[in-house]
Amino acid sequence: MAEGADGTVRPSQSAEPAGFRGWYVVAGSFIVLFVVFGAAYSFPAFFDELYRQWPGSRRDISLAFGVMGIVYFLVGALAGPLADRIDPRWVIGSGVILVGLGLIAGSFATELWHFILAYGLCVGVGIGFAYVPCVAPVQRWFMRRRGVASGIAIAGIGFGTFASPLIAAWIIGFADWRTAYLILGIGALVLGLAGTALIIRGPEAVGQWPDGDTPAGPNPSPSTTSGLTVRQAICSKPFLILYTASLMLSFPLFVPFVHLVPSMLDAGLYDKETAVGVASLIGLGSLAGRFLIGPISDKAGRRPTLIAQYIGMALMLLVWLSTSNLWLLAIFALVFGTCYGGYVALAPAVIVDYTGTRNASGILGLLYTSVGLGTFFGPVLVGAAFDELKDYTWPLVVCAGVAMMAAAISFLLPNPQAWRAKNGLA
Repeated sequence: MAEGADGTVRPSQSAEPAGFRGWYVVAGSFIVLFVVFGAAYSFPAFFDELYRQWPGSRRDISLAFGVMGIVYFLVGALAGPLADRIDPRWVIGSGVILVGLGLIAGSFATELWHFILAYGLCVGVGIGFAYVPCVAPVQRWFMRRRGVASGIAIAGIGFGTFASPLIAAWIIGFADWRTAYLILGIGALVLGLAGTALIIRGPEAVGQWPDGDTPAGPNPSPSTTSGLTVRQAICSKPFLILYTASLMLSFPLFVPFVHLVPSMLDAGLYDKETAVGVASLIGLGSLAGRFLIGPISDKAGRRPTLIAQYIGMALMLLVWLSTSNLWLLAIFALVFGTCYGGYVALAPAVIVDYTGTRNASGILGLLYTSVGLGTFFGPVLVGAAFDELKDYTWPLVVCAGVAMMAAAISFLLPNPQAWRAKNGLA
């Protein structure tokens, strides 16, 4: 044991014992996030097939993705507190089951509204139940290596975004979209429940310590947290700026996930496999962003690095708008995905820089409602605009313009240290 500056006895920092369960929890979280977000972001591989099944309106096809997005962000704001009260495996397992059953039910849909209910509502609720309760246990199992452990766990989202469209397109290639959703649904149930079984709320549940440390004396005093109440936070200038910027950015943010593949097919230059392959690069870029942007932000500052992600996504939308060249579209997907991954990784840290950790989960859940609104309306409105114009040019011009406005608004964020000092939080 080591004695801290405050006189409390700390657990000794020793090599991890052979039975340390923390990395199993990380693996379980990775698997669950791979499964549930793979189910969500496999949508580009299915868009054209769904449009052939129910022709007439790209707005209506986009509605399935939009409903899924807004539902999982809104449900996620409630799932975290629920998992704090009961075993998180019950919450996560329920989410995995809903995702699997939603995909399976979607494979049998005979009407578009059946599919929207199965994929949009059922899968959306399932992801909402699984996401936050899946990430939170990792934070409890690690302190010194929390960043690394959390990064590995959340990388499941990036792998799912990258691999699932390719897997789905491969299945569709030798079968059909219904078979693909059926196989993905069964796979989600098997893999997702296996991953859920590895998750444990915290090390104290099995008599262990964070990072595998071994205590040799009294338990250390729990660390105190400070910060704003939820009410204070949502009325603060930084929260309102971040909420507005996130709301505006989220309108174009998920448009490529839905419309990049059909826009490439409309050009008549590429086959479906190539288009889906380009779209999957968003997931690969997202994976890189989650690992690379964090260390950069530690040196350059989280606020300016977050602003750079806004600018990068806005500029990449202009690239998509201006070209049909395969290599430039691939660069667009990779860089856009990297900025998207960096944005997802940095947004929670930036809001906590202002509000403190006291009510971080509740504050972050409310901040994410902004993203949910944009996820719903952005792809749907772009689909409706295409239905009227039969072209993506002007919808993408508007998307790029809105993203630029979001980037401009983000420059209004005050210096975190100065703001906290001014408000007595330093």
